Amino acid sequence: MFKNFNGIHLVDAYHKMRQEKKSHPSRVMKKTLEAVIVAVITLILWNLPSTAFGIEGLNVVQQRIIAIFAFATLMWIMEVVPSWATSVAIIGAMLLFCSDSGIKWMCDPEEVGELLSYKSVMACFADPVIMLFIGGFILAIAATKTGLDAQLAKTLLKPFGTKSDNVLLGFLLITGLFSMFVSNTATAAMMLTFLTPVFKQLPPEGKGRIALALSIPIAANLGGMGTPIGTPPNTIALKYLNDPEGLNLGIGFGQWMLFMVPLVVVLLFLGWVLLRKFFPFSQKTIELKIEGGMKRNKHTYIVIATFFITVLLWLLDTVTGINSYTVALIPFVVFALTGVITRKDLEEINWSVIWMVAGGFALGYGLNASKLAERAVESIPFGDFSPILILVLSGLICYALSNFISNSATAALLMPILVVVCTAMGDKLDAIGGTSTVLIGVAVAASSAMVLPISTPPNALAYATNLVEQKDMAKMGLIIGIISMLLGYALLYFVGQAHLI
Repeated sequence: MFKNFNGIHLVDAYHKMRQEKKSHPSRVMKKTLEAVIVAVITLILWNLPSTAFGIEGLNVVQQRIIAIFAFATLMWIMEVVPSWATSVAIIGAMLLFCSDSGIKWMCDPEEVGELLSYKSVMACFADPVIMLFIGGFILAIAATKTGLDAQLAKTLLKPFGTKSDNVLLGFLLITGLFSMFVSNTATAAMMLTFLTPVFKQLPPEGKGRIALALSIPIAANLGGMGTPIGTPPNTIALKYLNDPEGLNLGIGFGQWMLFMVPLVVVLLFLGWVLLRKFFPFSQKTIELKIEGGMKRNKHTYIVIATFFITVLLWLLDTVTGINSYTVALIPFVVFALTGVITRKDLEEINWSVIWMVAGGFALGYGLNASKLAERAVESIPFGDFSPILILVLSGLICYALSNFISNSATAALLMPILVVVCTAMGDKLDAIGGTSTVLIGVAVAASSAMVLPISTPPNALAYATNLVEQKDMAKMGLIIGIISMLLGYALLYFVGQAHLI
């Protein structure tokens, strides 16, 4: 996390709490048992006769990829180790046992079948989508380092005045806006820090403090849907939708924002209405006092200019011909050459998220390059499946998993499978708006999962204020989550039917 960030103490406390929980003896024993279960299941799948899978023509490499996929699924769901560590293990296993640079006596192509290219497996870490992530992180770090984030928050909140309901709306909209470009964890930490003096002004017996505390995770989770870099599931969906060797839909940054930002705005207003209804303010006015501000030096002005140029180029990618992945490197280049970002600042990039996503991409590459996906399509009658059933099941599974495990892990797990299913179903998906409805729908479902304190880091941070009870979070999270999914899928259906993507 960013050392200069407003609210870093909240994030540090959150990570410390998680670490203490993980190191508890009963937790260690449970994780050890789960690790043994995962190892046994993986080894069974690795060594079963190939005929046991019911996939005609299955070779040894493809069977190993099935075992690795099962390993990833169980490790991510059980969270035996951090998600990024599982992703590193996926990449390592593919390189050692399934690639043309693997263990010699275990990777003879004449015995095990066509091998994966080790260069392609490693290239998953340099996928264009990864560059998009890095560009987003660099912009966030630069904004934090120059104090631009705090200044923007102060400036943008000022027009909302001092009326309590309007201040609540301000925090919802500004948090939602920030989380489109900055990690939702960092956004939530910053905004909760700004709210600390506000909480002290409100009477403890009133419900207004609960409304303000809950507004931050709700807006941070929903706001991420607005841009491809807002949350990892978005970028994972974009990777598969735009893959030149796959669906190749060519969805641009601006095109994504064109239909997702209005959805986010509508959801934030609905969240405002619900929060006012369930947790009304007893005090009608609030005085906002936000400390900190922008450093007035050349670096700050470079960051401001670069930020606006980058966002403009993202929005106009279809006009300029520069895709969003290339645009993401522009701030990196500018900040590196001008000294805005130093070598030490690069340590602040959230590399764990990048490794997490790269592992998911490696899984997808393995499924396709080994022709396992092709074999599955031939052996399983996906074409006979109901499009509505696929849509509902994928959304519900993603929503359920994302409430308990990382939404990045959930998306990385489901997307490769859904690409196979959607490809096999072909034109049948036109009835629900096409493949984009299914894949982007999964990203929407992941962002809608916010029922529990453990569902997302913003939820955990808000819960740690001790102002929010779990039942209040569950009630609001469930209601706004269901509304988000219903409106999100309805929008995607309309966009698909109108051929806007």
